[in-house]
Amino acid sequence: MTLPHILTLLLLLLACSSGSDSEPDSYFLIEFKKGIKVDPGNFMSSWNASNLANRDGCPSGWIGISCSSDGRVSSIALDRLGLAGDIKFNTLTGLYMLLNLTLSGNNFTGRIAPTLGSLGSVQRLDLSVNSFYGPIPGRINDMYSLNYLNLSRNAFTGGFPTGIHNLQQLKSFDLHSNDLWGDIGQLLSELKNVEYVDLSYNRFFGSISVGEQNVSSIANTVQFLSLSHNKLSGQFFDADSIRRFRNLRVLDLGDNAIYGQLPSFDSLPNLKVLRLGNNMLFGSIPQELLESLIPLEELDLSGNGFTGYIPKINSTTVTSLNLSSNRLSGSLPSSLGKCVMLDLSWNMIDDNISAVQNWETPLEFLDLSSNNLWGSLPNMTSQTDSLTTLRVSNNSLTGALPSLLGGFANLSAVDLSLNKLHGEIPAGLFMSSVSYLNLSGNQFDGSINLQSSAVNELLAMSLLQPMEYLDLSDNKLIGPLPPEIGNMGKLKWLSVARNSLSGQLPSELSKLTFLEYLDLSGNNFSGPIPKNLSQKLISFNVSYNNLSGDVPDDLKRFPRSFFEGNPSLGWGSKPPKVDPHAEVKGKSSSNNARVAIIVASVGAAVMIVFVLVAYYRLHSRDFLERSAFDSGQRPSLFKFHPSGQPPSTSLSFSNAHLLTSNSRSLSGQQTEFPSGIVEHSSLPPNPPNLMDAYPTTTSGRKSNSPDSPTISSSPRSIDAPEQPVRLDVYSPDRLAGELFFLDPSVIVFTAEELSRAPAEVLGRSSHGTLYKATLDNGHMLTVKWLRVGLVKNKKEFAKEVKKIGSMKHSGIIPLRAYYWGPREQERLLLADYIHGDSLALHLYETTPRRHSPLSFRQRLKVAVDVARCLSYLHDRGLPHGNLKPSNILLTGPDYDALLADYGLHRLMTPAGIAEQILNLGALGYRAPELENVPKPGPSLKADVYAFGVILMELLTRRSAGDIISGQSGAVDLTDWVRLCDQEGRGMDCIDRDIAAGEEHSRAMDELLTVSLRCILSVNERPNISQVFDDLCSISV
Repeated sequence: MTLPHILTLLLLLLACSSGSDSEPDSYFLIEFKKGIKVDPGNFMSSWNASNLANRDGCPSGWIGISCSSDGRVSSIALDRLGLAGDIKFNTLTGLYMLLNLTLSGNNFTGRIAPTLGSLGSVQRLDLSVNSFYGPIPGRINDMYSLNYLNLSRNAFTGGFPTGIHNLQQLKSFDLHSNDLWGDIGQLLSELKNVEYVDLSYNRFFGSISVGEQNVSSIANTVQFLSLSHNKLSGQFFDADSIRRFRNLRVLDLGDNAIYGQLPSFDSLPNLKVLRLGNNMLFGSIPQELLESLIPLEELDLSGNGFTGYIPKINSTTVTSLNLSSNRLSGSLPSSLGKCVMLDLSWNMIDDNISAVQNWETPLEFLDLSSNNLWGSLPNMTSQTDSLTTLRVSNNSLTGALPSLLGGFANLSAVDLSLNKLHGEIPAGLFMSSVSYLNLSGNQFDGSINLQSSAVNELLAMSLLQPMEYLDLSDNKLIGPLPPEIGNMGKLKWLSVARNSLSGQLPSELSKLTFLEYLDLSGNNFSGPIPKNLSQKLISFNVSYNNLSGDVPDDLKRFPRSFFEGNPSLGWGSKPPKVDPHAEVKGKSSSNNARVAIIVASVGAAVMIVFVLVAYYRLHSRDFLERSAFDSGQRPSLFKFHPSGQPPSTSLSFSNAHLLTSNSRSLSGQQTEFPSGIVEHSSLPPNPPNLMDAYPTTTSGRKSNSPDSPTISSSPRSIDAPEQPVRLDVYSPDRLAGELFFLDPSVIVFTAEELSRAPAEVLGRSSHGTLYKATLDNGHMLTVKWLRVGLVKNKKEFAKEVKKIGSMKHSGIIPLRAYYWGPREQERLLLADYIHGDSLALHLYETTPRRHSPLSFRQRLKVAVDVARCLSYLHDRGLPHGNLKPSNILLTGPDYDALLADYGLHRLMTPAGIAEQILNLGALGYRAPELENVPKPGPSLKADVYAFGVILMELLTRRSAGDIISGQSGAVDLTDWVRLCDQEGRGMDCIDRDIAAGEEHSRAMDELLTVSLRCILSVNERPNISQVFDDLCSISV
């Protein structure tokens, strides 16, 4: 730039500056107001020049405005006024004396202009709880006077700009709940003198273990540090680093991927809150956390891998303790100190439940679910009068319920489901303050007694009864459903299914106007269905009773299967939907004749179409791909066929191809598998389709090592256009079966919504066919259609699927519901659809690639993620049973690993389990000890073997089904890796994409060693918790 240009620019800047100085502060406020478009409280009407005493005076009469002693605007506070608009921050640059700018709790939008950095006088900037978006400008670090910065709960993206070390006065730094990212170690090292830091609910990554020198500036002053719900990894603070945080009061690092053992915390004299839940920490819990050495009040270590036992809690300050979802064992603690909220659920604690009698603490919350507790529930003492929540489900409790259980004035939630409790249910429990009561899956007998002299006055005021959720299903209850049920005016969920109740249904059910779920199935109820039931009903089931009369018109919207098993129950004057399986009988009337002709014509047309379809299926391998739908729209989820044979969908699914496996024979010839593995396949004799829950789009690839060519590559592809297909059911009516939700608090939809859902085939497995279904509201589900003859009977199936559905972990894809149709072909499992691709695709995808090859660091993270999740399942006695790369889904930018298809063997018949094991053997993941067993079944050690094979695949990028030729002849993957290691050339088998540099060679060698340990003989093979600890100790 020339000198004349520079002079001209300076003159313009001087003119602008002098012009700004000539305008009063009210001028800039009026310009700022123009961006506010919504003002429901009419607050901004006060921002009017007519309200000024003089032109240059302080607008102190304007709402939200304060002035300094010299009449200049010093504060703009418009928080929580319901305002909205696109704010232009450059309109405020003339307010040179502004100290406070607070706009929180509105619905403002727009980007932060870099000119905001010119407000060097501002000490407090609060833009939280709005809809601002875009990157945070670097010039925000020029606001040298800032001591409070809050940009939380907006939509800011990108990394926080470097240079925050310039803000020497900053004390409070809050960016939580945005979409920000960046290296956490670098950001923390720049912070100086801050006391409050909240970066939670973002996408920051990296390790917090950056050395004591890099954290020294923040460690000396910070009192509140929250980094939860990010993508942090690496080890926890070491002992030297943690002792520098002497002023720390709150530390929240929950929901990350931080691993390692915890150091001693006895050097933190001010620590009151420690939240480290849902990470990958392991080892024993530091004893000082449960003592009185530090003033800790809240401790959350849930969702980790801590081991050992808790003998007692001696702390006089800890009031909230959450150690759920770990691997704790031993007995219950003998004392709780001052703890009033205790969660030890999902551990391996083995003790008599009567031990709780020794606790003298007035508990408020107690969750001991999913352990190995036994014995009878003791008669709780008066010390538990403050108890609000009691959960001891999924244990082995026996005996009767204590009579005093319903006498606690503050008790609101009781869950004792899935135990072996028996006897009568105390009447006082129904009439207490409890709003949530789940006693399902026990052996309770006797009648449902809703009468109690102590609550007669309460019965007169039904709306005061708090019961909202009542589940008494799967017990041995007898007698009628008492009419007093109508007094529970707030009830939303009522299930008494699968008992032995009898008598007429009380008309008082119509008083339950808030009822959404009503399941009375599997009993001996008689008489008519009451009329005028709640209009809010989402699910209604009275199947398999002895009901009579006509179904009320307002209930005919539910599937007919929800009424079946009642021979005397009719549909009244409104005819039922046409049953395509019913025979057409001749009638004398002309109308009936027309109906018969129409039905016969339709039947003939269907038969013609069926013949044509059969012809094409015999002569075209890609019939489904070439089939077109005349409407041009995606078909609905359910199409109805009179045929009893399930359709073939083995070649068509969206965004992927079928992955098949060649034989592992040395000659490369294909192996003949039993036809049951690929039942209903439309292919001519070919390798069986072995697709799993999340299929790959790969084809076979050449060997990475010139000296070890692959003879037979396991994955190959069948090209298929991305055509939507139909999911066929064979019921006489749409969804003429029962839809059961495992956790209705997460997602709920009607059977009709599911029947309308468009479907796309994702793939096939030994279990059946997997579809993606999209509901009316846009929510996507995966629907696994289980093969005919694969699953157990309904009662066993329901019990097992409920246990599988109770698994809750961030590394598994949870089951949401299941559908049980009236025909054997109709057994469906429903889960959330997860966007991502399988590990198999990432490893074996060939050109053109959609993904970059996984780095070693990413592969190690996948291994740790999978081991952590397997550890969770194994701790609860549940083998995965079908572990392979196609059942490992990688999601998000950090490739977080999620497991699919876990525990499905629990739903299968012995024949179905045998097929699953055979399938694993064909693909190379079956443990040797299962090969010659008469009745093979999944086991924890078999999972470890399969995991070892996957570790080898991660290291070599070879498929488990590859047959590799080398100096020692042709061998499979496991033998090849073992031979390479024995010959001292283990690094020769490492994938070239990660073996190019020497940076991680030691870590690769350690991972190789872990994989070889996993495939040892069953007696020498480690358990998954040992494998997990070994993986966490590998440093890169």
